[in-house]
Amino acid sequence: MTTTVLAAGDHFVLPRLFTEELRAAAPGAALDVREIQLPWPHTPFGKVAEVDEAVGSEDEMIEALRDVRVCVTQMAPLTARVLARCPALELFCVSRGGPVNANLEAATRHGVAVSHAPGRNAVAAAEHTLALLLAAARGIGEVHTDLTHGVWRGDYYDYDNCGIEIDGSVVGLVGFGAIGSRVARALVAMGATVLVHDPYAKPEAVAGIAELVPLDQLLSRSRIVSLHARVTDETRGMIGREQLASMPRGSVLVNCARGALLDYDAVCDALESGRLAGAGFDVYPAEPVPAGARLLSTPGVVLTPHIAGASRQVAHKAARIVAGEVGRFLRGEGLAHCANPEVLGR
Repeated sequence: MTTTVLAAGDHFVLPRLFTEELRAAAPGAALDVREIQLPWPHTPFGKVAEVDEAVGSEDEMIEALRDVRVCVTQMAPLTARVLARCPALELFCVSRGGPVNANLEAATRHGVAVSHAPGRNAVAAAEHTLALLLAAARGIGEVHTDLTHGVWRGDYYDYDNCGIEIDGSVVGLVGFGAIGSRVARALVAMGATVLVHDPYAKPEAVAGIAELVPLDQLLSRSRIVSLHARVTDETRGMIGREQLASMPRGSVLVNCARGALLDYDAVCDALESGRLAGAGFDVYPAEPVPAGARLLSTPGVVLTPHIAGASRQVAHKAARIVAGEVGRFLRGEGLAHCANPEVLGR
């Protein structure tokens, strides 16, 4: 029996990458793969009906999913209306760390399994974190800007203007998941002493790499702090004025996780007062960052536009992970990354 699959790619995870990985993951399977290309990132993602961080209209998806049994995508919306109009759909695979563009409750009601791709960008995000950490610790953003404006700043050799080395520094990581643990191992290799705050980290996983400590200890002891936590009710706004005030004067702060973890106005105050010597950010409370935002003119900051997960390898890994789920589904095996596993038992 031929299985019709929709590969709803975009300009990052290309439709052809899905198709190539689907063929590799299900050799010999009779697949009718239909490709469409959504406009992300040329068109920003946003809310589509009741789902978040999606691109494409419900009508477009209803038409594209006609008679489709399996869909692999990164950004396409799976809403209650789409589900109601696409009865043939059985599996919806999101090639992202979480299926934020899928209505899980509605999918479960309709018997549609939703899978995702955890860890797809862990290596890229860890490497980007290290890049921002090093740039912020050594003031690379500011000296780059000076040079491009024709200013040669020899005074960066003044003791008070010098940056700090990783070797011999205490670095605190808030979160020890797939990304944080990679950052920790790299920092240890560079000679840092690493502290970790993560209520869910197992002591045996951290042993030999870092020291598990409460958050207040991590902040007071660390010269450099990097955030790697998920946003939950407990972590939202976890680093604010009080926490920044407890950090050693001249510290460095990095956030490649989520903007909601951090009070950015308090960060600007800390940078202007010298409490923080530098900061590196890839995520923000509002994206894109509004023109005129205070952060854009605050000294000592290195900024990137939420691109920590942007590598060619990530695009290939994302397609490969969800294609693997499709292969397991077609062979009647259990899914590795199903977000609503109760559907599978029906």
